[in-house]
Amino acid sequence: MAALDYITRRGQLQTYFDRTAVDAWARLTSTAPVSRIRATVRAGRDRMRDTLLCFLPPNLKGKRLLDAGCGTGALSVEASQRGADVLAIDLSPTLVQLAADRLPKQLAGSIDFRVGDMFDAGLGRFDHVVAMDSLIHYALGDVVRVLAGFAGRTERSIVFTFAPKTFALTLLWWAGRAFPRRDRAPAIEPISERALRRRLAAEPKLAGWQVGRTRRIASGFYKSQAMELIKL
Repeated sequence: MAALDYITRRGQLQTYFDRTAVDAWARLTSTAPVSRIRATVRAGRDRMRDTLLCFLPPNLKGKRLLDAGCGTGALSVEASQRGADVLAIDLSPTLVQLAADRLPKQLAGSIDFRVGDMFDAGLGRFDHVVAMDSLIHYALGDVVRVLAGFAGRTERSIVFTFAPKTFALTLLWWAGRAFPRRDRAPAIEPISERALRRRLAAEPKLAGWQVGRTRRIASGFYKSQAMELIKL
């Protein structure tokens, strides 16, 4: 992918999740006690993961699934338990290793964990692609380019999340720009659903695809929106 913004942001995310925030992220995605604020984020992420899994067929036996930006692997595990042949990839070697370490013994060897770029065409073809909160740090144009790239090697559906452009998220976005901190995650990029739908409809590489279900999850500081793209 040639877009400099995507490449630059990808590098920022790799540094953040593999160095700055790995301990906090590992704790957030476990069952360990966390602060009240982080508990709302954890609850929101759990609801979002359930939502994306509901967008997928209940029986995934014989289907190949890409977990794009797998993090600590919770969604990969549930997809594998449904029978999917899962390739789980993330930029952070530390998070990928944590995901592999957390894999239940009965699923040993059932998930192909890799470190790398979710956009890598060398990963092959898939029946379904899932990108949970792995696109929320990218601008609208990069999000559409990534989805168009996925579409070229996906047979059935792409389910993903984006940061909805709400008043609250926009305020947080401006606050992050005004008061940057080294230990803060790269900024979330709020996107208008209307603008996203318009860009998806206009993208030639997404001809033959249509928007399906969508659902917004709001839990404390966690705000994200799920969307489904279906191949016609």
